[in-house]
Amino acid sequence: MADDSKTFTNNAIGSYAAVGDSFTEGVGDPGPDGQFVGWADRLAVLLSDRRSAAGPGTGAQGGPGSDGQPDPASTDFRYANLAVRGRLLDQIVAEQVPRAKQLAPDLVSFCAGGNDILRPGGDPDDIAERYEAAVADLTASVGTVLVCTGFDTRDVPVLRHLRGKIATYTAHVRAIADRYDCPVLDLWSLRSVQDRRAWSDDRLHLSADGHTRVALRAAQVLGLGVPADPDQPWPPEGVRTAAEVRRDNIHWAREHLVPWIGRRLRGESSGDHVEPKRPDLLPLR
Repeated sequence: MADDSKTFTNNAIGSYAAVGDSFTEGVGDPGPDGQFVGWADRLAVLLSDRRSAAGPGTGAQGGPGSDGQPDPASTDFRYANLAVRGRLLDQIVAEQVPRAKQLAPDLVSFCAGGNDILRPGGDPDDIAERYEAAVADLTASVGTVLVCTGFDTRDVPVLRHLRGKIATYTAHVRAIADRYDCPVLDLWSLRSVQDRRAWSDDRLHLSADGHTRVALRAAQVLGLGVPADPDQPWPPEGVRTAAEVRRDNIHWAREHLVPWIGRRLRGESSGDHVEPKRPDLLPLR
């Protein structure tokens, strides 16, 4: 696995804004309050913990108070999540990127283009060209921009036939990251998310465990110590019979695939009428 963290270590990131679609909103990882959690929220917790451990007066947001002493309030980590499920790249650039620039956080995660790739005729070269323009805009306005590659969908139902397009887009993202000196959350090389337990029942979004592993990997890329290896092996799993697999596939097609196809035929999005869950940079506490 490539070491994407070697030049991006930062122990005192004081603010973070997440930009993207359902992946970054956290779909598949429901929280107790009815909102989705997801890898970005989990990464924010890890960043906040590192911020607290670094102590008062550290980083871009820390500093002395009027009495010359470190201001405890200035060490509060702040987090915004602007992501909305179903959003295409151009929608993300139009709706979320200007807000992220306005917030001017120390860190922005920019994961976009996946929904464009899923669309018939989606051209990864064209999508990457528009993605690069957004990365150039963001890097000129915020501290650090963390970019995300696509997943290796070799063993993912529905998405496996798009593996070539996703691989092409992933290669573009890595090249863009090199040009703009961005850390890379390389999901293609994260082998643990190729296990079916990393995916939710709809087989299109990560499960809570999958989101957790992505958050741990993102933290590693940013130079943080993590409490567990994101690529650690999954516990042994019992062998499923052919009848069980067939029954699961029928249930999935009825409950998830057919509604998904229906929305696309009607020109609807799962994100219609959905607003960002954390539009402002606010303390986690």
